[in-house]
Amino acid sequence: MVDMAFREAHQVEFGLAATNKAAFDMAGCRERFRKRGLALSESRQLGFARAVTQAVVSAYWAKLCAARGVSLPLRLSPVPTSQLKDEQLDLYAEACSALEQEGAFFQIGEFYTAILPSDYRSRHGIYYTPPALVKRLLDLLEDQGVDWARARVLDPACGGAAFAAYLAQRILTANNHLRPEERLRDLAMRLKGFDLDPFAAWLSAVLVDVICLPLIRDADRRVDGIILQGDMLEQKPEELGAFDLIIGNPPYGRTTLLPPQRERFARSLYGHANLYGVFTDLAITLTRPGGLIAFVTPTSFLGGQYFKNLRLVLEKQTRLQHISFIADRSDVFSSVLQETMLAVFRRARPSRIRTRHASRARVEQVWIERANKVAVESLAKVRLMGEAGTPWLLPRSHEQVSLVRQLGVMPARLADYGYQVATGQLVWNRHKDQFRDQIGGKSYPVLWAESVMSDGSFVFRAESRNHRPYLRVYADQEYLLNFEPCVLVQRTTSKEQARRLIAAIVPNEFITAQPGYIVENHLNRVMAVMPRAVPLWVVAALLNSRPVDQAFRCISGSVAVSAYELESLPLPEPGELLARLRVARVTGANARFDEIVAHIYDRKH
Repeated sequence: MVDMAFREAHQVEFGLAATNKAAFDMAGCRERFRKRGLALSESRQLGFARAVTQAVVSAYWAKLCAARGVSLPLRLSPVPTSQLKDEQLDLYAEACSALEQEGAFFQIGEFYTAILPSDYRSRHGIYYTPPALVKRLLDLLEDQGVDWARARVLDPACGGAAFAAYLAQRILTANNHLRPEERLRDLAMRLKGFDLDPFAAWLSAVLVDVICLPLIRDADRRVDGIILQGDMLEQKPEELGAFDLIIGNPPYGRTTLLPPQRERFARSLYGHANLYGVFTDLAITLTRPGGLIAFVTPTSFLGGQYFKNLRLVLEKQTRLQHISFIADRSDVFSSVLQETMLAVFRRARPSRIRTRHASRARVEQVWIERANKVAVESLAKVRLMGEAGTPWLLPRSHEQVSLVRQLGVMPARLADYGYQVATGQLVWNRHKDQFRDQIGGKSYPVLWAESVMSDGSFVFRAESRNHRPYLRVYADQEYLLNFEPCVLVQRTTSKEQARRLIAAIVPNEFITAQPGYIVENHLNRVMAVMPRAVPLWVVAALLNSRPVDQAFRCISGSVAVSAYELESLPLPEPGELLARLRVARVTGANARFDEIVAHIYDRKH
């Protein structure tokens, strides 16, 4: 959930004037209308969100025009909405009009996204970018040499104008020597924004009008053709032309592409498609050589298997310039629990053969210190290492900077230890009628994630909701059964936990007492596949060690602990590790084991 204190801080930071002798509770107002929307039938919720937002925007526009002596009607919305009158909506608009423009735009964007039906918001991946992050990304682009007086710019998912309005402001400021009508004409030629949602596109166009209002007054004309409604994925590159900069916060989430779309973006797809990955591929196509791509995205593409082809395309077609990891993710993007980042890429020139090693990127961590300002912690300048398409090794803290450089030259993986990783075979909700409370007949014990304890021990239990200890296995379901010892690793952990990797051995005494066992899908199975594999206890202790946990944090971009990432994890060379353990007479997981592993990771090459 959103941190309300963070949201309310925007009212103070942007200079909200008192309303009715007390600061108006904007977050509380959003919450009240969100609940009113939820009380409606699903078929009416989207229309309600649009109607109340239009009422706020209409009142805000009227107050601005009155304050600036402009007589200009609000743009007509392409989406029919019922006319709502509510004192709270008028007060919200009045509070917005008392803010600086960036604060007002944020509060309007937050209002719309907060009241949208959750399924609509999730399906379209709609999240509003806070002004502080927009400003940081624009500043980074200026450091990369963007010329606002000349650049042709596209926001491919511009709903709410989180970027489009600020882009318009910088472009207009860069050409303030021109006459008002020339500045507006130049803006319409060089700035484009698309959005699939017709109401969100209208909202963006209105907020760009707000930026242009003094020029519209002086030129006596409104500017059109900047914000367009349409499916960005259906636009023809030859009609759009090439852009010097493509920037924005593309939609997040899995999507089902139409066959022609899947063929068009096949080079960057592996398995299911994610919207932001598809938008990234499209941006590469539409950016001229030497141009820039700047997106706010989840970090999941840095390490996930489903993004390995996207990483390959980025490595060949671009140079990574900058990454800013965003701290306090749930406080920044409402209802987003993924780690997010700002990323800047430069489109490579066709004459140059690219490899990932050509990218040398600045890495930093940022967090919102005040509503319109970020704090920045510079970490390092890092070269992408490893084989093409594999997870990108990037530090998230100063502690990890030297570690990342070492990881890049460590060739050993779990396969070199004689192991492979697979997810648990049981998807529990496909077998609800087969669960039992007692063993017997063809019932086998089920190992859930709760059996793997945070201290690395194994406890057979099924105490959580919907968990039962045994499963009746039918004749055609023997694929569910396991008979050999293995290391189990929890598949879902977060960066806030003390350890991302939580592993435990399924002990021999448990296995010999059972006819077989079943591993549920929220666990990974690390299984020996070679006759002379490294002992299980070494693998479990290695995965539970702090150095390996830190290494995993440098490649993981989501809460998932995937089999692919575990198999990609740089590890000590097994022969060296075993030799050091023998010399030190270490025979189990303990502090000395961690010291030995840390020494190998700390070694300078």
